[in-house]
Amino acid sequence: MRWHLLTAVGALFMGGDVGAEDWPEFRGPRADGHSQAVGLPVAWGPSKNVVWKSELPGKAWSSPIVVGERIYLTNAVTTDGDSAALEGDVSLRVLALNASDGAVLWDKEVFKLEKPQALGMHQKNSYASATPVFADGKIFAHFGHFGTVCLDESGGLLWKSTELAYAPVHGNGGCPVLVDGLLIFLADAGKAPFMAALDAATGEVRWKKSRVTDARRTFSFSTPLVIEVGGQKQVVCPGSNGVSALNPLDGSEIWRVNYEGYSVVPRPVFGHGMIFMSTGYDRAKALAIRVDGKGDVTDSHVAWEMTGRGAPLTPSMLLIGDEVYMVADNGLVTCADAMSGKVHWQERVARQTSASPLYADGKIYVQDESGGGYVLEAGKKFKLLGTNDLDDRSLASPAVVGNRLLIRTQQALWCLGEK
Repeated sequence: MRWHLLTAVGALFMGGDVGAEDWPEFRGPRADGHSQAVGLPVAWGPSKNVVWKSELPGKAWSSPIVVGERIYLTNAVTTDGDSAALEGDVSLRVLALNASDGAVLWDKEVFKLEKPQALGMHQKNSYASATPVFADGKIFAHFGHFGTVCLDESGGLLWKSTELAYAPVHGNGGCPVLVDGLLIFLADAGKAPFMAALDAATGEVRWKKSRVTDARRTFSFSTPLVIEVGGQKQVVCPGSNGVSALNPLDGSEIWRVNYEGYSVVPRPVFGHGMIFMSTGYDRAKALAIRVDGKGDVTDSHVAWEMTGRGAPLTPSMLLIGDEVYMVADNGLVTCADAMSGKVHWQERVARQTSASPLYADGKIYVQDESGGGYVLEAGKKFKLLGTNDLDDRSLASPAVVGNRLLIRTQQALWCLGEK
């Protein structure tokens, strides 16, 4: 059985400056969805501006990362086939693709699961939803309660950690973050949620801190964000009923803001001395929080909040200059003033949306769950530049390789570029 069928579309990787800007983690080199690329496509389709298409079996919603001339992905497939239903035993894998043509360079099984369906999984989740992280020649791949691995660039296993088991609700979703030799992730389980750090060199547990929350539903799926405030690094960790900023060295809490909300998914963005985030179900609220506080700053450091249809439950926000952009799960896009929360415009652009938007060269890229791709002009006035469709389900957030756009759909990884 051949697990990865490469479909070549176009003879060459035309002019892609691969490696000019790596995309080493979820939402890119600055963890904010920004790319320095110029010339990303505005129009594409199944037979338009496709540089290459690499078919993928199974079901996984992790986003691709890019380092030099390689693309790294995680995947989940059945052990006796490639069914997207993932019934029976499941193989969790890390693979590397050639950025120039999408050819699979290696494909490594890191965990074998015996009938994991008994644990339950949300229909919009997968067993491989967390985007990997690359640093210093190593790939760190996190599979939530199943464990975490570290591989070298050739696919060799350097370490595997399964010590921090927990009982999730709806599966895992959050990605890890690397800071000062520590791999930090959130384990917001159905009971006893916690935050933890592994030694990036060995996989050993360096610290584990219980989540301080009064939430009845403690499960969430967010990805932490590393920021620096007054020369001190903070790891901002959203969860159910509250967001905490931790000292990455020992996990001690620096500040905390409480709110009502669970199943929190979006990763925060940072700028203007504030983080911008959403509070989760049942009705999301967008928050701007100043990050220079100590202790419980709920009553003193929330700069503004926005309720209503515009706050996203799943997609992370974009901060571009003085404007913050939000893509709600229903496809409604909002542009608001970052300092005050005042809405400049609000337009329904996409269908149901889970992917986080991307910004490059004055343009915003929105990908919806049905495979639709929308290109907007960033600015205080709404302008739609392009509407596209790959006609395949898509929940993964886009990435960039050179001046090409990478979009993962249910059946394939697409490399899109002007030709």
